[in-house]
Amino acid sequence: MTEVKSPEVPAPPAAVPDELTPGDGRLHRIRPFLPLAVLAVALILPYSTLHLPGIFEGALNSPGTLQLLAVCLVFGGLAAGYDLLFGRTGMLSFGHALYFAAGVYGTDILITRAGLPLWQAAPLAIVGGAILAGLLGAVALRTVGIAFAMVTLAFAQVGAILVARDFGGLTGGEEGLPLDVTGLPDALVGVTNTVNLYWLALAYLVVVVFVVHRVSGSPTGRVLAGLRDDERRIGVLGLDPYRFKLVAFTLAGGLAAAGGAVYCLIVGGASPHITSSELTLSLLVMVVLGGPGTRWGPVLGGILYMYLDHRLVSFGSSDAVDALPAFLSRPLSQPLFVLGTVFILAVYFFPGGLASLAPRLSLLRNSLRLPTRRER
Repeated sequence: MTEVKSPEVPAPPAAVPDELTPGDGRLHRIRPFLPLAVLAVALILPYSTLHLPGIFEGALNSPGTLQLLAVCLVFGGLAAGYDLLFGRTGMLSFGHALYFAAGVYGTDILITRAGLPLWQAAPLAIVGGAILAGLLGAVALRTVGIAFAMVTLAFAQVGAILVARDFGGLTGGEEGLPLDVTGLPDALVGVTNTVNLYWLALAYLVVVVFVVHRVSGSPTGRVLAGLRDDERRIGVLGLDPYRFKLVAFTLAGGLAAAGGAVYCLIVGGASPHITSSELTLSLLVMVVLGGPGTRWGPVLGGILYMYLDHRLVSFGSSDAVDALPAFLSRPLSQPLFVLGTVFILAVYFFPGGLASLAPRLSLLRNSLRLPTRRER
């Protein structure tokens, strides 16, 4: 008997998941190009004469606005470098400001005291900051957890004391050390050249983001992520956790020292406040505010925090705040109070930081999306 074959039934079309709506598909295609678009806007921003009242005091191309943006960009890169320790490796360091200060004071001392040109002083300060991070990290990484945080804090406090007491007559003590501009290129001196400092800060941010992303995507970065999740498992695999953590600690210290060199040029000198532990705590707030361990969260957190830190001073002394009742005007006139309130609300409502806003908004949009004809 011949076997009768049953007719083949065509498979039903695959269901399109809710999250793959046409709008999401377009966003997914253009998402890789968004950083390039933002970079292009940042590059041409100094050519804009646009006024944004309430956001900036002058036009976008005014020296004051460009200097504020340059400081924000530096701290965006500094937060991204600190996230290499905290968010991607799981190391809570309370002494990261020490290596930033090494870049600031190292560059300033080598130019002002030693008379070196910038192209020699800046690389020496950066290398010195990385070496300092390697040496201190070799000691601090013998401990873990809270003990590690306390050891890094102790090192940072020693550095702050040496700076405040004008060690060797080099740091200027509590008065700080103004930068001798005669050792700088003419393109970086003067109010009219603030745009060049802005571009220098933007270049620093791009370099830090590139380095952090390349490290995170490399085999070393996967080991660092494993150390953050379960350090014992890395040891079982035959890898040395201490060696990988020391690499991350040294690299983060070198990136912080590079940011210090750029910051020294932007503000025109060095002051003792950059050696305080409060700066490291601010970096921690920046990373948590943006989203630790994410691609762009620490950068956004650092930029937003520094912008608010500068602008809230003007906001607190404005006529609008003075006109409020005393129980409102007094706390609103304190920038730290407003920053603390913003941070508490952000952590409460967005535990993942600013980086979690896009997924949350996408879920909200999909939940409110009207059903399609097929779904009806």
